[in-house]
Amino acid sequence: MHLKNSDPISRRTLVFGVCVFLAAMVWLVFGQTLGHGFVNYDDNTYVYENQEVLNGLTRKGIAWAFTHSVNSNWHPLTMLSYMLDHQLYGLNPGGYHLTNIQLHTVAVILLFLVLENMTGAIWRSAFVAALFAIHPLHVESVAWVSERKDVLSGVFFMLTLGAYVRYARAPRSLGRYLLVMFLFALGLMSKPMLVTLPFVLLLLDYWPLGRMDLGFGKLILEKVPLLALSALACGVALLTQKESMAEFPLSLRLGNALASCAIYLGQMIYPAGLAMPYPFPREGVPLWKIAGAVLLLAVFSGVAFAWRRERPYVLTGWLWYLGMLVPVIGIVQVGSQARADRYTYLPQIGISLLATWMVADISVSWPRRRLALGCCSAIVLASLGLCAHRQTAWWRDSQTLWNRALACTERNGVAHSNLATALLENGRAEEGIAHYQKALEIDPGNADAHDNLGNALLQTNRVNEAIAHYQKALEIQPGNADAHNNLGNALQLTNRVEEAIPHYRRALEIRPDFASAHANLGRGLLRNGQVDEAISHYERALELQPGNPGFQNALAWVLATCPKAASRNGAKAVELARQAYRLTGDDPAILRTLAAAYAQAGRFPEAVEAARRALELTEPKNTALAGAIRREIGLYEAGCPYKDATEK
Repeated sequence: MHLKNSDPISRRTLVFGVCVFLAAMVWLVFGQTLGHGFVNYDDNTYVYENQEVLNGLTRKGIAWAFTHSVNSNWHPLTMLSYMLDHQLYGLNPGGYHLTNIQLHTVAVILLFLVLENMTGAIWRSAFVAALFAIHPLHVESVAWVSERKDVLSGVFFMLTLGAYVRYARAPRSLGRYLLVMFLFALGLMSKPMLVTLPFVLLLLDYWPLGRMDLGFGKLILEKVPLLALSALACGVALLTQKESMAEFPLSLRLGNALASCAIYLGQMIYPAGLAMPYPFPREGVPLWKIAGAVLLLAVFSGVAFAWRRERPYVLTGWLWYLGMLVPVIGIVQVGSQARADRYTYLPQIGISLLATWMVADISVSWPRRRLALGCCSAIVLASLGLCAHRQTAWWRDSQTLWNRALACTERNGVAHSNLATALLENGRAEEGIAHYQKALEIDPGNADAHDNLGNALLQTNRVNEAIAHYQKALEIQPGNADAHNNLGNALQLTNRVEEAIPHYRRALEIRPDFASAHANLGRGLLRNGQVDEAISHYERALELQPGNPGFQNALAWVLATCPKAASRNGAKAVELARQAYRLTGDDPAILRTLAAAYAQAGRFPEAVEAARRALELTEPKNTALAGAIRREIGLYEAGCPYKDATEK
């Protein structure tokens, strides 16, 4: 349906109404995520355990975002968006989900406006945007906080397309071209997958912009500055992702890539059994599947080429899909997944565009065409919306997500391992251990699974078994800082302090800003009598995580009770202990430290009061600690500070 140009008010009203409808669709499907939590896969690294994010949006944080990679990815704008979220919402996951929904909504509306501007077809553009808004394959990109990079880069992708359309209508304008470059650069700094965007622009030159009469060579030359940005982004990505590249044989990667192209097409039509992640087939994709995929892709490519004049949108849409998949199809394999729903976020637009325009053209001669297309569109969108709503519900928490993944996939070591971590966090240690063991049955060379199983065994006091798994993790991955730190902790539990200290030092060589390793090394050095060095490591841990009450408490205890007089500092100990108390409330361990700090500062009445409160909270749960606190109260009542002789 095309409204006449003589009725611009009606057209603007209709466009506005479509935008409102698209926004409503997004919120009906994804609004539920406002009540979801974080999940234990990457959300910790990107948000709730990332100290730079926890510091909020600061000058130091901005500089850090542009000079560091996270999880082998350099996407500074994405990290800055997390910092801004923390500034606004703290660690309330609903705020981070809200931002994802808002960004996706903006991307959906921009897609509609850009397509409508290029083609003049309101209803076709609206349907493509609606598919983009609520397709179940896009749930992973919107419902997962860690995939902020998808929705943020999606916004800049659409803005770049819009700016390019504006430039294409006045190609001599340097300012308009620079705007295209600027928006493209912002997109690359959100997610480097946008490196193929210049190729998409060339496809749009072919259809619907119709610029091929300018000459193919000229159009390529026009894209050179954009291609230079793509090349730069590719170089940065290769450098930052080097350690995450999986070493699968090229034949396996090629077979999986071909099969994935076909599987994505099937999932677009029938999005059932969606999960995260899909394990890479280490034995390889069966030859019959590869042959079927090659045949399907060849037929589609042949049809697209044959119809390049009669139906040019078919070639544009098909090459859009294939071209945008190239960076994530797995020829260069990053991670151990075979494919991922999130990789279809922008490539799928090409298939949606192709299918929508083709159906609209084929149906021209149908009787009651508008009614038939309207009913079919409503059925398709309602079905996809219900499916996406259900798929989104699986993301409400880690246990639900990983149980769903195990129900939909086979031999999924990542799902077993992460489900185990979630079970441990909920106090179900034995169940967690069983899932870690299953993960290692699937992949015995998984260093992280060995490390995590060691943590689980440590929680259940199976220290020697834990040590064995930490050592195995380090055999597989000697540069695993977490495993070094955890092994040090286990060795300290068996009083092997001299053996533990080198592991903490090695962890800090690998990761100098590893706050927990600094604190644990401080504890080991203190037990070894190296008080001054211990204090310096506690102080460094606090520099890295200023709001950590555990670090505050540990340093306060040393400064208050250290037998070495020159190292004691009662005033600073009181300040640190009070900060920790404000953060935790009535924690008996922190109240005990606060009492010792008051006593060291000569404030004995306050020391007695804090110690008595600690005693109330301790009895009768911990008789040994209660006895120690009673003895300390006696010292404070006598006007004597407490010195921890065990830490000499």
